[in-house]
Amino acid sequence: QVQLVESGGGLVQPGGSLRLSCAASGTIFSVNTMDWYRQAPGKQRELVASITSGFSTNYADSVKGRFSISRDNAKKTVYLQMNSLKPEDTAVYYCHEDIPAYGAEYWGQGTQVTVSS
Repeated sequence: QVQLVESGGGLVQPGGSLRLSCAASGTIFSVNTMDWYRQAPGKQRELVASITSGFSTNYADSVKGRFSISRDNAKKTVYLQMNSLKPEDTAVYYCHEDIPAYGAEYWGQGTQVTVSS
C-alpha cells in the first residue's frame, strides 16, 4: 500500500526551528519529485519546497533562506528543515509525491505546525 507519513510537527515559538520528515513506502521514490505543501485555515494550499530526483531544489519566496528540503533515497525519506519560524508559517504541512507519467500523485496525512508565543 502506498503511504506517505509525516512527522516532526508541533508547537514552536517565533524564531525557533523544526525538522519535518516524510517516510514513503510502496513507491520507487528515488525517480520522483518530492514536495512539501502547506495549508492554513481559509487559505489555498501552497507549494513550499520541491526536490527533484536529481536533487535540484526550489522554494517559495516566503521561505527562501529559512527552509531547506533534502532527501535520503536509501531511507525513502524527504525532510524539511524549518528555521527562523514566523507565525505566518503556521499551517498543516503535507508531503507530496508526483508521478505524472502514470497520472498519479500521493499525499501524506499532514502534520500541524504552530508558531506562536
